[in-house]
Amino acid sequence: MQILEQLGLALGLASLAGLNLYLTVFLTGMLVRFDALHLAAKYQTLEVLGHDWVLITAAVLYAIEFVADKVPWLDSLWDSVHTLIRPVGGTLLAMQALGEMPAHMEVVGALLAGGAALTTHSAKAGTRLLANHSPEPASNIALSIAEDIAVVAGTLIMVLKPIIALCLFTIVIVTLWLVLPRMFRVIRRSFEIIRDKVRTLFGRSAPDYSVTPPGSSRA
Repeated sequence: MQILEQLGLALGLASLAGLNLYLTVFLTGMLVRFDALHLAAKYQTLEVLGHDWVLITAAVLYAIEFVADKVPWLDSLWDSVHTLIRPVGGTLLAMQALGEMPAHMEVVGALLAGGAALTTHSAKAGTRLLANHSPEPASNIALSIAEDIAVVAGTLIMVLKPIIALCLFTIVIVTLWLVLPRMFRVIRRSFEIIRDKVRTLFGRSAPDYSVTPPGSSRA
């Protein structure tokens, strides 16, 4: 049972970090700081999240992300910068939750946590790219607020019912693995359409290499 609780907390931290690393750190740190999350011996390594400097840094970075996340295309730029940061941050948080483990299990845990964080980050970034094709900013704002609510709800479930969190986040990750390939195909097709429109706007068309015999050069 203890192992399942630790896995639930670790998977929850990694998955939520992929959505919003700074809010996840801040919320968990506040729960630790004000004793809303009573750390059992197995979770003592998470006590560092309640440190003043950790809370201040997470709050400042979240405030920046709160604004950037609601501006069309700026949110996608922000996501691209965090393609490495969120998975690494999620991995570090998960490893703190798992505590001391055999070396080979630490490697396995880090790989799984990094994969979970990268999965939720990819889903977030891909959804934002699709939303940015719409000219109005309302969808970006709605998505950003929904993501923050999901992080808050996920954090509460994770710390109150870690076993339920383990089941819930496992289902979410597996579902995203099934959905992401189709999402990225739609994104790629959307960018191809935009590229063709830009070329048409400037009076250029995509070169047709199919009529050129192999080995010949164009004039």
